[in-house]
Amino acid sequence: MRRVIILGSTGSIGTQALDVIDSRRDRVEVVGLAAGSNARMLEEQAARFGVTRTALGAADAERLVRDVDADVVLNGITGSVGLGPTLAALESGRTLALANKESLIVGGELVTSLAAPGQIVPVDSEHSAIAQALRSGESDEVRRLVLTASGGPFRGRRRDELAAVTPAQALAHPTWDMGRVVTTNSATLVNKGLEVIEAHLLFGVDYDRIDVVVHPQSVVHSMVEFIDGSTIAQASPPDMRLPISLGLDWPRRVAGVGAPLDWTRAGEWTFEPLDDAAFPAVALAKRVGGEGGTYPAVFNAANEQAVEAFHAGALSFLGIVETVERVVDAHRPPSELTRESLAEAESWARNAADRAIGATR
Repeated sequence: MRRVIILGSTGSIGTQALDVIDSRRDRVEVVGLAAGSNARMLEEQAARFGVTRTALGAADAERLVRDVDADVVLNGITGSVGLGPTLAALESGRTLALANKESLIVGGELVTSLAAPGQIVPVDSEHSAIAQALRSGESDEVRRLVLTASGGPFRGRRRDELAAVTPAQALAHPTWDMGRVVTTNSATLVNKGLEVIEAHLLFGVDYDRIDVVVHPQSVVHSMVEFIDGSTIAQASPPDMRLPISLGLDWPRRVAGVGAPLDWTRAGEWTFEPLDDAAFPAVALAKRVGGEGGTYPAVFNAANEQAVEAFHAGALSFLGIVETVERVVDAHRPPSELTRESLAEAESWARNAADRAIGATR
């Protein structure tokens, strides 16, 4: 029996995780739940699964992780506030099923230095796909990682066609049902940039060996190319329940958690190069990741401010990544990477982004 703590239980990842667990209570027991602010839904979930330990907010979630006996912590919190719970899970020796990519990206070496081999299990569909494909060879046999991107709602548009897009258009993702920030990040391709940094930190592959291709069908979730010319791809219908189930009980698979592809029906998978001119976020993220230190934290914090400004009508769609780049260029990193210096860098980045946004109005 695997004892699981679910952080972000009322969000998209958390609710799907509980759906996975609900029909498999003979294998998984929920021993703790944490939500951001939805106290009523949290209470209902706790009653449904017989959970006595709950928390509201990231600080309480971190205490919950440290205090409750568990085998796995599923971190489905949105944003860099998930860093504390991520560190707590690793320090407690628990398996970390990581859907909160921001905590790894922002924490960088603080996170990776705490993690034992295999202690972090990725839940993002792309990184789960890579983890599955990597089981086909040794680490020194990997030539490159290929992350797939749906292209979002604006796939195929030129840069000049993106200037006037609206928040409603940015939230109309063709494949995935996600929250406002993640969906907007998918439209700007910032999300894919973050995933490139995440792939580097998870799998130790250099940035010049991590590529992004656009695959609008979202069936091939990512690929690993090996030195003998073989490419191993993980393919399945777009459903987060599959990577969530693997995160809860890696590397064991859960029967029936998702529907397989129907190979009796004709279909088409297409792959296109990423248009870096229209969507410069991935190239910027690679530069930021290469700098390391507090740069990824600054990238993420500035983006969060810019996304909020876009939805408030204070910034254009193209202005999101433009603002992030201005803040990154102005950043001067501290001499030491600590939780305190990360917090200071994030605070500086948010203020710098707000100033940059104000100057554009």
